[in-house]
Amino acid sequence: MLSVNQIQVAYSDVQVLWDVSMKVQSKEFAAMVGANGAGKSTTLNTISALLRPRSGTIEFNGERIDRAPTSQVVELGISQVPEGRRLFPEMTVLENLELGSFMAEAKRRRNETIDWVYNIFPRLKERRNQLAGTLSGGEQQMVAVGRGLMSRPKLLMLDEPSLGLAPILVQEVFKSLERVNEEGVTILLVEQNVKHTLTIATHAYVLENGRVVMEGKGVDLLNNNHVKKAYLGI
Repeated sequence: MLSVNQIQVAYSDVQVLWDVSMKVQSKEFAAMVGANGAGKSTTLNTISALLRPRSGTIEFNGERIDRAPTSQVVELGISQVPEGRRLFPEMTVLENLELGSFMAEAKRRRNETIDWVYNIFPRLKERRNQLAGTLSGGEQQMVAVGRGLMSRPKLLMLDEPSLGLAPILVQEVFKSLERVNEEGVTILLVEQNVKHTLTIATHAYVLENGRVVMEGKGVDLLNNNHVKKAYLGI
């Protein structure tokens, strides 16, 4: 579904990604793990066309997207849930969700999709008229994921959804993502919670200093000596 081919990305004169390549198959639960500053968020932002690679290509379902406008990337079926949730706190849960369905096809299916999101996150239906800024951290993350789903994406990319959440809420968010994946949405997850991520990821990539240094099945990487020492403290 997604093919990233040797992209190099820089902020002005500071290069951040070096020949990063990865593939994500349809309906897969893929992940990128690594330390803070490894280039994970930059990779997602480049796939979303918020950044342009200096070189290399990105293809989605056979169509090149590394020079496409962000709106076209969304229309093709890629949605990104940003780090830090970035909700509109003075708007209701429902209004925040509706903002995720601004493309023509998504707008046409808005009511159907909202019911789908409420089915995945029943608490959001209970809080639908509540201001997003008054929700707990876990509930706000549910709104952020729900908003990402409102565009009916083929590929949902998430940047650090567990950031700042209590362990019990992290479990809840991860279970919700597994359910979304089981319902046919391909997922690319960026996380510093390496152990939990590799436990559920079908395939994962390890980024260090802007380079992919390792890839494989999540469970295999979980048992890798380098990963154990560098990320799990074992």
